[in-house]
Amino acid sequence: MAVDDNTREFDPEIVTDFRERMSYGSYLDLDTLLSAQNPVSVPEHHDELLFIIQHQTTELWLKLVLHELESARDLLRADDLPPALKRIARVKHIQRTLTEQWSVLATLTPTEYAEFRGFLGNSSGFQSYQYRAVEFVLGNKNRRMLSVFESDPAAHALLAKLLDEPSTYDEFLRYLHRAGFPIPASVLDRDVTEAWTLAPELVPVFRDIYENASDNWAEYEACEELVDLEDNFQLWRFRHLKTVQRTIGMKTGTGGSTGVSFLQKALELTFFPELFAVRTEIGAPR
Repeated sequence: MAVDDNTREFDPEIVTDFRERMSYGSYLDLDTLLSAQNPVSVPEHHDELLFIIQHQTTELWLKLVLHELESARDLLRADDLPPALKRIARVKHIQRTLTEQWSVLATLTPTEYAEFRGFLGNSSGFQSYQYRAVEFVLGNKNRRMLSVFESDPAAHALLAKLLDEPSTYDEFLRYLHRAGFPIPASVLDRDVTEAWTLAPELVPVFRDIYENASDNWAEYEACEELVDLEDNFQLWRFRHLKTVQRTIGMKTGTGGSTGVSFLQKALELTFFPELFAVRTEIGAPR
């Protein structure tokens, strides 16, 4: 059907009366969502809305990332690998969106940010409990982080719970054990409240999986999905660092950190070190 006068006619069945029907806005609770952006600068600075929306949308995506990773962990516990990998694949797409999002914040110049930065007080992305929850569920745990959230009982309780639970990687290794791979008892019985560190005894296990991929295709694919996930996480961290450096240089962070140098240290953190260490061994003489 042609469009006349650059105006599209309504289809006759389009619903327009929402007095007794659920609308798009009511389903998404848009009144609440769109009223949650409250700049604090006085006078209100134009660019503060960008800063708020950037961080709010990040928190929404982190909520979904956590939802997917916890589900993947539970599916691995139930030996249901295919849907667990589907959850991880979705997280990878979310990570790409989160990484690209830094390019929007990077349009905020140092001069523009300085106009309202002083109004932020000590608020800082370092205090994102959902970000810490994602790190915890991936295995990069740090009990000291709980102290940041003592004034927020719900956040503190969530992180304490995740601290005490096996990570997604723990459950993957337990899955491999049940599937017949020789995962050492020291790994299976480890203290899951501690940050994961390189377990050299796992490297030969992964080498056998990689060098016999056709016989271990599901496990081989799972390893590569986890490598992708960590790669994406590191790219997000790097873009964060470069955006901060571009915007505030070497100033200290609003939350009290050293800023760029503190973020630089995060690039040394790892989730699945054996999956990277094994690359040195693959194809080498035994």
